[in-house]
Amino acid sequence: MLLQIEWINASTLTEVVLLALAFLLSSVVGIERHRQVKSAGLRTHTLVGVGSAIFTLVSAYGFSMVDGANVTLDPSRIAAQIVSGIGFLGAGVIFVRQNIVSGLTTAASVWVVAAIGMACGAGMPILAVAGTALHLVTVTVLSRLARRVPIAGRGRDLVVYYKDGRGALRSVLERASEMGFEVALTGTHREESGRSTPIVAASLRFNRGKTSIDNLVEALTEVKGVQKVEAATEGDAV
Repeated sequence: MLLQIEWINASTLTEVVLLALAFLLSSVVGIERHRQVKSAGLRTHTLVGVGSAIFTLVSAYGFSMVDGANVTLDPSRIAAQIVSGIGFLGAGVIFVRQNIVSGLTTAASVWVVAAIGMACGAGMPILAVAGTALHLVTVTVLSRLARRVPIAGRGRDLVVYYKDGRGALRSVLERASEMGFEVALTGTHREESGRSTPIVAASLRFNRGKTSIDNLVEALTEVKGVQKVEAATEGDAV
């Protein structure tokens, strides 16, 4: 029996170029998430985009050898399964702690990267590039715009600096809840301090509340382990 493998065919160059484009665009999205120190970063986003592109390329080009009058091919079936599978992967980066949900933006970016990879695999490079550009606009320009939009009630963005590993963040959330505030954690990062105990800066969004923001800030600064509390600026990660 002869080994029947067609190593190179008329569509090979197209497939390789589209796969390389999926790799490049997915890496761009992954770098942005990695820069924000998210749970799914450069490697995860790149692999999701490349994998989605490969699945789509296989769906579009991989079954030409079995084509015939009695064979019905439906490339959209693999695309539908990719969408379903990415939903489970995205759910893995969403965390819920004490009624605070984090990771939604990263999960959405994984979903977008899959769509970008599928667009590349389907031979739609312009759509893939446009999708990447719109993603970057969303996580940069729109994030800054969102911070300028007034929040209903007495909403305010604050940055709480606390010593890591001492339960300070949990105490902050409990104190804010006792004062009637709805709290959402929008980002964290470690401060370069050179101390033995790392300092963490947590960006928190406080909505409504039974008292003023000034009273809240005063109460939070009294929490054990909290170094300082200040208003969030445009440079703070969301």
